[in-house]
Amino acid sequence: MLLVAVAASLSASATTKRGSTASTTPGVTKTSIILGGTFPLSGPAAAYASIARGMEAYFKFVNSRKAQVDGKRGVYGRMIVWKYYDDGYNPANSVQLTNKLVLEDKVFAILGSVGTEVNLAIRPFLNDRKVPQSLISTGASYWGLEFKKYPWTSGWQPDYIAEGRVYGKWILKHAPTAKIAVFYQNDDYGKDYLKGVESGLGAKKSLIVSRESYEVTDTSYAAQISRQKISNADTWVLLTTPTPTVRAIGTAKALAWKPATIVINSVAATDAVMLGAEARAGAPYVDGDISTAYLKYPTSAKYQSDSAVKQYRRIMHNFAPSANPNDLYYYYGVAKAYDAVRLLYLAGKNPTRASYNKATGHMNWINPFDIKGVKVKTTARDRFPLDQVKLIRYSSTTHTWSEISALIKGR
Repeated sequence: MLLVAVAASLSASATTKRGSTASTTPGVTKTSIILGGTFPLSGPAAAYASIARGMEAYFKFVNSRKAQVDGKRGVYGRMIVWKYYDDGYNPANSVQLTNKLVLEDKVFAILGSVGTEVNLAIRPFLNDRKVPQSLISTGASYWGLEFKKYPWTSGWQPDYIAEGRVYGKWILKHAPTAKIAVFYQNDDYGKDYLKGVESGLGAKKSLIVSRESYEVTDTSYAAQISRQKISNADTWVLLTTPTPTVRAIGTAKALAWKPATIVINSVAATDAVMLGAEARAGAPYVDGDISTAYLKYPTSAKYQSDSAVKQYRRIMHNFAPSANPNDLYYYYGVAKAYDAVRLLYLAGKNPTRASYNKATGHMNWINPFDIKGVKVKTTARDRFPLDQVKLIRYSSTTHTWSEISALIKGR
């Protein structure tokens, strides 16, 4: 069944249904603005469901407070109506549901939809209709590199090639004679990451002694990981999503293979994933693992007194009280929704899809939920909003990640 979440007051929804509009722009009335997206609320990537719900919590917060900009609730007095559907991480489902959001629900913009393959599938339709496909939840390089061809599509997080390059360079510096095994998702998501790792290794990409992939629908990785064990690799790079990360580490434990160094891509580097991996394989498989971050970790001791993290916890307490505030995907959703609201203000008091889309090319601010020093910035030539990261290391003692480097500009 479809799940629809509407983060707005009933009165705002009723106004929308009556069709009272401030303009001819779809999804915009005098009192509301409708945003929508598709998310894997079920299926192999259901861990990402927290992203949509974190965004929902932030939009509820925006609808409840009086903005410093004009003293009005919402954005310029418009309540944000947030609708999202469960696509099960299936591109075919997302195509159908995105059509519904645009043609039936009349959303102003598609926002934050999860998955590289999902967003590739809906990109032509949205660009043909000139519907913003904004701040999507995937770091594939396409969104920045192919902007001229698909000008209505914009990414958000650091891209996977740049992130993969950081891992390659780190390995070269700290283990220049490493034997590397790479385990990646067999689609554009995983292949982007792999390109980045190889780019970071440069002339020494021959250090990769094993490349194995998995399909999203695979239920066992024993064959692939057995081959990686036989390769005698001592450094394991996981370019995976949350559930496959836990499964892969559990499989390595079952096969009695423990690489000296494990690198986990940022998409899966959450406390929940690491706790799951530790439960399956034990502390040695997670302690000291390496990843990257651009967001503050709400569970890190460093940020317990941070004003943005405190605000995040208040938002979750007030607007998503049953959620786990230590789930990084909720935090990710709140951080993304913050930038979405900034874009709505930048689009003007009487926003159009064109003015909102134009705004995505003029982002220039600090998001308080990002690591200090990270800047959200786009220009006519640079369509990668976030491109700075820090290396982080996981501790099985504190059960969270700590920053271990200065900011690195990935691109």
